[in-house]
Amino acid sequence: MDYYVEILRLSRKFYKDYPKSKYPEILTKDARAYACLLIDTKEYTICIPYRTNIPHRNAFHFKNSQRSKNNDSGLDYSKIVITKNNEYVENVPAVIDKDEYNETMIHIERIVNDALEYISTYCNHIKGNKKLHHREFIRKYGCSTLSYFHDELNLN
Repeated sequence: MDYYVEILRLSRKFYKDYPKSKYPEILTKDARAYACLLIDTKEYTICIPYRTNIPHRNAFHFKNSQRSKNNDSGLDYSKIVITKNNEYVENVPAVIDKDEYNETMIHIERIVNDALEYISTYCNHIKGNKKLHHREFIRKYGCSTLSYFHDELNLN
């Protein structure tokens, strides 16, 4: 699959159009947006947020960064944002820790494949192509943001 990656932030317009009151699973921080790994595919852009503490396995967990020594930091697949709107992405690079940037780039192929697999498994379940057991679906997607992006994923 062809893709392009960058580390950016979601725009104010995105957060205005997706308010916390209506989309509670989308991550927000007071006064700033999360830095995200953006994977631009031909169909849509996948935004995976960098997080300091990820309490589940639906993520790429850093092993060698300074922050990962005290926290469970990584890229959280359960909080992925899917967009086709370029206005939802700031065109200014986001700043992340150098060691986390390096670990991201070393494992970029795995991260991209894991994110695509996470999305694909969700889509196949929703379409009825390959249903997960109810408990497995809840464990993996119960707090996921993907239900907000059915239009972008052609699930409606």
